[in-house]
Amino acid sequence: MRTATYFFIFLNLSLAMFEEPAVYPLPFLATAVVEVLCLLVFLGRLAHFATVTLHSVFWKDTKNICIMVAILLSLTDLAIYGVLRVYGVSSIRWSRIVRPIFLINFAESRQIRRAFRSIRNTLPEITYVFLLFMFSLLMFSLMALKLFGERNLQTAEGLPYFRNYLEIVFDLYVLVTTANSPDIMMPAFDFSSWYALFFIAFVIVNTYIFMSLFLAVVYNNYKKHLKVQ
Repeated sequence: MRTATYFFIFLNLSLAMFEEPAVYPLPFLATAVVEVLCLLVFLGRLAHFATVTLHSVFWKDTKNICIMVAILLSLTDLAIYGVLRVYGVSSIRWSRIVRPIFLINFAESRQIRRAFRSIRNTLPEITYVFLLFMFSLLMFSLMALKLFGERNLQTAEGLPYFRNYLEIVFDLYVLVTTANSPDIMMPAFDFSSWYALFFIAFVIVNTYIFMSLFLAVVYNNYKKHLKVQ
């Protein structure tokens, strides 16, 4: 039973690779039949579990309610998508986002639920560090706008350099990962080599200090909650 449950969960999640837009697109009818089969198996698994569980216990278990709601939403979305497709109306399968619910909420997935619960309990405790990091990013972006916004600098592609605040925030956010380094600083560096100090300070504060602090907080809190679980 456990192997069959995992197999159909994996099959249900794998449909995302074959449904439009897909890596390997298959006809809608083929993916729909497979999805209905998976949902019937999940429903049968739930019905089997209900026969060996007290009704008062079964209906108080949030996991069972989540599975039933996910099955209902998936069937509703599949029916709506099929009808719209018949009439030539383009739409999307919004119920894809509920498919991981089957992976988490079946009784066999106790270890996955434990890890998920630890992540959920960790998130509120890292909010303060994240807000502090975002404040630093926004302040450095404001400084960059004041330093470079009025100097009419251009990137290597001939685009305006650091003149839009939101674009600056995004570019500096990418710089935290060093993915656009040193390209992002070259227009300013070509104008004056002293401007390199701004980017050096940004990388030290946000990449080396904040990212290390963020990792430490996540690790310590996740480890604490995992130990409690």
